[in-house]
Amino acid sequence: MSDAWVDGGAAGPGGGGQRARREPGREAILHAAATLAAADGLERLSVGSLATALGIPKSRLSAQFGSKQQLQLATVQEAARIFAEEVVAPALAAAPGLGQLTAVCEAFFAHVEQRTSPGGCFMAGAALELGNRPGPLRGLIDEFQARFGALLRGFVATAVKQHELPADENPDRLAFELNGIMLAADTNFVLHDDPAVLDLARQIVHQRLGG
Repeated sequence: MSDAWVDGGAAGPGGGGQRARREPGREAILHAAATLAAADGLERLSVGSLATALGIPKSRLSAQFGSKQQLQLATVQEAARIFAEEVVAPALAAAPGLGQLTAVCEAFFAHVEQRTSPGGCFMAGAALELGNRPGPLRGLIDEFQARFGALLRGFVATAVKQHELPADENPDRLAFELNGIMLAADTNFVLHDDPAVLDLARQIVHQRLGG
């Protein structure tokens, strides 16, 4: 997988003994943070609220993350890592061109359907929440969205080059359309909790791609 999608991340906290075995590691902490942020909003996520939810000392989380903003940034980075693992990696493993374009849409629908985040796609929800709030968090979301858009456009361009899509297909436009279908499917699945929404989205994608 491209280094642009996977952050090496920090190693889990050190320490031994009985306390270290009882308390969750960094990955579990950030997964809990993402779940809490999905339910209450990323802006409301803090070291204190997460410590309370996990039932561990606030001082331990403060030692790891330092501040509310650092915790929020780490949570978004972890959500992006999970997205890369569950959505981007399967697409990159598919055949270049139309195969990757179909695979990335299918992987996104599977990512939503398995409810990794209780509020649908974490990154989509964060983009809506932070869209009008300038700062490092929004900058991180902007960077993620730009990378994903570029990935979709690249898949389309390759499919056109390989004559799998019409020569006059506009990569920017088709990438925008597919992203819109994915986001609409995410929103409606969260609202209605109905897998038929995702099945419909799959049908639309395949029809649009000539499948």
